[in-house]
Amino acid sequence: MAPASASGIDPGEEHARRAQQALMERPELSIRTRITVVFVLIFILCSSITVAAVMLLSRFEAKIDFLERTSTYSFEIEEARRNEKNFFLYGTGLPEALASATLARIHLQRNARQLRSAVGAEKYDEMQSSLERYRALLEQLVDTRATSTGGAARGEIEVLLRTEGAQLLNDVEEMIDRERTAVASMLHTAMVAAFAFLGFMLLVMVLFGGFVVRAVVSPLNRFMEYVSRIGAGNYEPIRPVRRYRDEFSSLALAFNRMLGEIVSRQEQLVQSGKMAAVGTLTSGIAHELNNPLNNIGLTVETLLDDSEGYSDEQRHRMLEQAYTQVERASTTVRNLLDFTRKDRSAFTDVSLAGVVQSTLRLVANEAKLAGVHCELSLNGTVPPIRGNPHDLQQVFLNLVLNAIQAMPNGGTVRVSAACHDDCVRVDVSDEGNGIPAERLDEIFDPFFTTKDIGQGTGLGLSVSRSLVEKHEGRITVTSEPGEGTTFSVHLPTRAGSHPVEG
Repeated sequence: MAPASASGIDPGEEHARRAQQALMERPELSIRTRITVVFVLIFILCSSITVAAVMLLSRFEAKIDFLERTSTYSFEIEEARRNEKNFFLYGTGLPEALASATLARIHLQRNARQLRSAVGAEKYDEMQSSLERYRALLEQLVDTRATSTGGAARGEIEVLLRTEGAQLLNDVEEMIDRERTAVASMLHTAMVAAFAFLGFMLLVMVLFGGFVVRAVVSPLNRFMEYVSRIGAGNYEPIRPVRRYRDEFSSLALAFNRMLGEIVSRQEQLVQSGKMAAVGTLTSGIAHELNNPLNNIGLTVETLLDDSEGYSDEQRHRMLEQAYTQVERASTTVRNLLDFTRKDRSAFTDVSLAGVVQSTLRLVANEAKLAGVHCELSLNGTVPPIRGNPHDLQQVFLNLVLNAIQAMPNGGTVRVSAACHDDCVRVDVSDEGNGIPAERLDEIFDPFFTTKDIGQGTGLGLSVSRSLVEKHEGRITVTSEPGEGTTFSVHLPTRAGSHPVEG
């Protein structure tokens, strides 16, 4: 946490406000809007493909219908040719041949539009002319037969009939082959289009899956990281990651408001813990203040009763003693005010040895009244760390007070500090009854206490752990029933280089 600025605005609050503002300033593009746009695009593409498929099927149906009509026309031509041959071989079938040719002409005229579209107007006209010549030749043959014209004319008509008939069959077979080829091509195109559509849908699924991952899954993973970070005690506000604002931005705003409330409630909890510790220290503080006040009162009373009976030197010495007692009382009050004030001090270089020593001075009278002796052991040079001295003092004050209260019949509280690699470890040990193993996991829970009702709030250890974690450290406990308890505070030598702001 950083100190308040000259303008009176707390930097942590300013940092959170800027984070909220940055989240709100981005253009809004909600997930719902993006999903709607994606589905609309997919619908348009699928609709286009469906329309294309319907058009292809319609053409395919038209081709099949045309082939059926063409087959009927071809059948009539073939019937006319078969009856024509029967006539020349057996002298029968000429009327049937003419009837089949007439039906073929009807089919040709009835399907003129489709035929022109399939073979072209010029080819259609040629087919129609050829069919008319074929029918005319059949009619001539009928007339020749009726008038018993000579065989020479009949032979010439036979040659022409065969020529025109062969041309008609060639034309219709060519047309049928062309249409069959077109139908086969359309079937092949439909198959290719089906596989292409399958590949397209696979691509769409991959793209949509990527979109869902980017729009939903990735933010969810980030928020899971945020939750883990908050659970670890890092209350840094969430800042924008993407260029636009969506539903997750609203969630981030709610998270930031929650973080602000957590920081505020944590500060209240810390302050409540301080007040609880002050309540415990009351008797010792009262004793610490009463002694100098009594001395001052006796000195002043003596001077008032018989100031003339003392020399100037004696009066000066008595006033010096009174002033010394005033300084003693002022120091006690100042230490108490420094401990209880609500501060937002920045992390600075802190001497843990000095913090521990000032804490022991603060509890000296409480320990004396309880018949407890406090021992301090500094193993080697304890390097300074980055931290908040008032928060660290509350941690050690809570631990030492707990140790004193764990020994109602007196004993020794041992406080030791030593450096281990890049970590400073401070142990606070007592000679009390210890803590049962099944309750060790609960002692850091808020409002959990093993003391009698009215003897403790259950906030001390919870607040202490929170403050230690804010310094990127950890607090552990070991206890053996009947042999005492040891709380160990592990603090990195560079803890708090980048303090978390609320």
